[in-house]
Amino acid sequence: MLFHSSIRKELARSFGGTLVVLFTIVLTMLLIRTLGLASRGSVNPEEIALVLGYTVIGRMPTILTLALFIAIVFTLSRMYRDSEMIIWLSSGRSLGGFLGPVMRFAWPILLVITLMVFFVWPWANQQTDNLRDRFERRGDLERVAPGQFQESSSGRRVFFIDKDTASGTEGRNIFISSTENDGSETVTSARSGRIEWIKDQQVLMLNNGQRLEAAADQSSLKVSEFEEYGTQIGSSAVGQRGTQALKARNSWTLIQDPSRANLGELGWRIGMALTALNFVLIALATTTGNPRAGRGGNLFFTLFAFVFYYNLLNLGQSWVAGGLVSLGGFMLMLHGGVFVLTVLWLTKRHYNVSLRSWLNSRRNAAAQGAAA
Repeated sequence: MLFHSSIRKELARSFGGTLVVLFTIVLTMLLIRTLGLASRGSVNPEEIALVLGYTVIGRMPTILTLALFIAIVFTLSRMYRDSEMIIWLSSGRSLGGFLGPVMRFAWPILLVITLMVFFVWPWANQQTDNLRDRFERRGDLERVAPGQFQESSSGRRVFFIDKDTASGTEGRNIFISSTENDGSETVTSARSGRIEWIKDQQVLMLNNGQRLEAAADQSSLKVSEFEEYGTQIGSSAVGQRGTQALKARNSWTLIQDPSRANLGELGWRIGMALTALNFVLIALATTTGNPRAGRGGNLFFTLFAFVFYYNLLNLGQSWVAGGLVSLGGFMLMLHGGVFVLTVLWLTKRHYNVSLRSWLNSRRNAAAQGAAA
């Protein structure tokens, strides 16, 4: 039918353009964030592209949801502005009749969002965590670029070294400044050093150097020289990986282990799929044509509604994880409440029901009854 095909084609064009713009914006923001992590030593500079790619893939459900919402709002706004909506309504089409072509266009996108949030989201987070964990498990000596000062993974040491092997296990002209837990400071310098494994511990063995120890209150100073000195620079090879991040756990694991934290994450994933569906209904029920508001009125409402709903979704995750509300109660209260209110609003506009007309009809009926 002309009615269905014309709406779906315009929705497709609007969705494609919106998706490209949003993807570019998010990619730029995540690139700046990833570069910042690399500069702080949290991400391997050689793996920035991988980290950025996995992060963008993980954010795709949110991007697709917002792009779909904006595409529907813009399409309906254009139809109202160009009086095309009036033509369709005057030809016998009702506002509820737009639900069919809109849902026929949106259901593949909703399916992709659901699959991505349940399967791709944890996989992308797991890959990102693996890259960060692999970089964090590297020894402090391996993390230092030749001729540059750099902090260790713990932030308590500053290294300067000239590497002389391709493997990065040996170096010369080593300088180490460290701060202990009690506040004392230690400065160690050596002509050369090498990395060794001693009882599953990564140890830096220094040769021909000097060690300067200063108390926390600067009351004493101790200077010593050594021919060989060893200091631990890495974590144990056993048990280096901690508990897997909550966002990186697959959905089946969350279902099998219904702890509060897991239920909160599971509710967030289910909520993302329901949020995308509710946004389709919200766009259809609330978009109107107001020449005085201009094009920015609907756009402002779209962004405000998305930010508000998305923040409630994240807030509900923390509530469920903290035990303040049950998962079922939160899902029913937020997503069920939004669905019911949206359907009621759509029904009101579909039948053109207004409170003022209803009150006037009741008043007229009462007046006629009194006259009789």
